[in-house]
Amino acid sequence: MESFVLAAVSFIIAVSLCIDKGRYPLHLSFAVLCLTIFFHKGGAFFYELVRGDFWKTVSYLGLIALPPAVIQFTRLLFDEQTFLSRRMTAATMLLSFIMAVALFTSLPGWPYLEILLYLYGGIILAVCYVSLILYIKKKSSGAERKRMMYLAVACGLTAVLSTLDILYHYGYAVPPLSNLFIAVLLYFVMIMITYVQLPELHELMARAVVVFIITLFAAATITSVTGLFGDGSGRLPFTHILLASFIIVIGIEPLKLALKRIFGYIYPDSKDIFTSLYTLDEKLEREKSQMLEEMAPVLAHEIRNPLGSIKGAAQYLRSEADIPENQRLLDVIIEEVDRLNGVVSQFLNYAKPYTLNLKMQDVNQIIEKAISVIKASNLSDRVAVEKELRSDLPQVHVDAEQLVQVILNISFNAIESMPGGGTLIFRTTKIEGGAGEAVGISIRDTGNGIRKEDMKNIFKPFFTTRERGVGLGLAICQRIVKNHGGHIRVKSITGQGSIFYIRLRIAR
Repeated sequence: MESFVLAAVSFIIAVSLCIDKGRYPLHLSFAVLCLTIFFHKGGAFFYELVRGDFWKTVSYLGLIALPPAVIQFTRLLFDEQTFLSRRMTAATMLLSFIMAVALFTSLPGWPYLEILLYLYGGIILAVCYVSLILYIKKKSSGAERKRMMYLAVACGLTAVLSTLDILYHYGYAVPPLSNLFIAVLLYFVMIMITYVQLPELHELMARAVVVFIITLFAAATITSVTGLFGDGSGRLPFTHILLASFIIVIGIEPLKLALKRIFGYIYPDSKDIFTSLYTLDEKLEREKSQMLEEMAPVLAHEIRNPLGSIKGAAQYLRSEADIPENQRLLDVIIEEVDRLNGVVSQFLNYAKPYTLNLKMQDVNQIIEKAISVIKASNLSDRVAVEKELRSDLPQVHVDAEQLVQVILNISFNAIESMPGGGTLIFRTTKIEGGAGEAVGISIRDTGNGIRKEDMKNIFKPFFTTRERGVGLGLAICQRIVKNHGGHIRVKSITGQGSIFYIRLRIAR
């Protein structure tokens, strides 16, 4: 059963990556690696079931193909910053090919064949693990080093726990669980390479916990239903039901993706047939956004016209007024008209679709431009601006004006959170991840911080804690960053300050 579970999990992961993430070489290489495990463990399972030589050959072929697949995946995971070279990949491919040819001649009758193949695979895995350790040592700090440390610990734990199978072979009451440990490791690696924006261990573990809870719920439901309505004969052990539930849980999304592709060709107009009943609210929100985009220009036009008339009349009366009190009141009218016009502009920027003017840009130069605007404003008098800009940053494909707007919105919010003065710090970093390099921008202040209860709402439109605020600045920032295919998040400690992180993927 454990071999079947590992084979099924490997196949599901491979299909999932090919359907959803197949455009990345790293994901394709991991899919190939999972397919080799699928053939090896699937062949071994069916050989134990029917004792056919065909299935033994399939199992051996999967094991033979494993070493070159592991080396290729490791090279791509480290972005080729490793001693594992293309020649080593080619050498293992050639050796595996020779073994595969020999497998159909006299080699199958050799009594030590399986030991030889496992030894060959074990040596290659050990070499790749050494390259992982060396890669971690080269990384001084950062999210990438954390992710690779998690991977090293996970691989090490899997190897140690898998040795417990030795006790099973010697007759101890310990079930053979190595296949299950490897299945969990494969799923962990899939999460790590597909969700590079999850650098923290607790975030990675939280995803695994969610899958486990859903699996446990499904297994408990099946057991309860069969217990209530079954006759009790031939009841499956709970562990088997649990494993089957796990396969179903992780297989649902790849199946939906495959069906969506198929039905997309058959029924191209039926776009919502896979929309969950529980996500209909999200669909309604999208429709509201589209309606807002259509309504915003008309509404802005109808508001701006009378505002322009009011301002023009007030300015004329201001030039004719002789009484200071009347002049002061007319100045208030002009000032409030300008403020309302600014509110309309922000609303229009948020609501209307914007065509990005994407060009290869130096992020450091964009930040320097934003800093010059900040220093030219009156607000900058009470804060010190510091910058730590990495000089070897690769260029990114962005709309410079839109990115400047993001930086300015965040910066002016930060300055307003430091009424008594403080420090505004800009930092850029190069993020190296298996799914592609990225550039990181952080904007940090030493202000009042954001209250914990407000953190979940700060990117929502029209949410503000300021008396005269509109609540669209950060919502616009989030939309711009998402339109660039990036990610924005914030951390804050009340009374100590906030830090905004922006991640922009490098186009390849």
